[in-house]
This record gives sequence, C-alpha cells and structure tokens, in this order.
Amino acid sequence: MGSKEDTKINLQIANKLASRGINNPCKVTVSCNKGEVTLSGTVQHPHQRKAAEQAATGITGVRRVNNQLVVKVEKRI
Repeated sequence: MGSKEDTKINLQIANKLASRGINNPCKVTVSCNKGEVTLSGTVQHPHQRKAAEQAATGITGVRRVNNQLVVKVEKRI
C-alpha cells in the first residue's frame, strides 16, 4: 500500500469522525502509514475515544489502529 492509499484512508477517517461529532473542541490527528493508523490528540469523553477507534477500524484498507487519544475535558469559564 502506498501513500495515495494512505491519503485516501486519512480522508475517509476524518470524514467519519466529523460525521460522528468528533471535531472541535476535540483535537484528533490521524496518520496512516501502509494501512497502520495512529489516532493522537484529545477528546472530551471516553466514548469519543472508543468511537474514533471504531470509525478508523471500519475503513477498508486499515490493517491496525493505534489509539493514542487522551480524554481531556475542557473547563468552561
């Protein structure tokens, strides 16, 4: 699998995350290398962490997901 396929996987995961409401104020970075996806950054709730991993796992071409997301609740003033 080359970089063109990895780019396609990144885009599909980003779209799936957005459709599941995992966007601002969540800060999720998706990187893919030869079908191995790494999710990094922060989410606000544990269920978002799990949902992000499930979204990535469901994409064709993904061989493995390394979920490094951290749950971090933003304090509102």
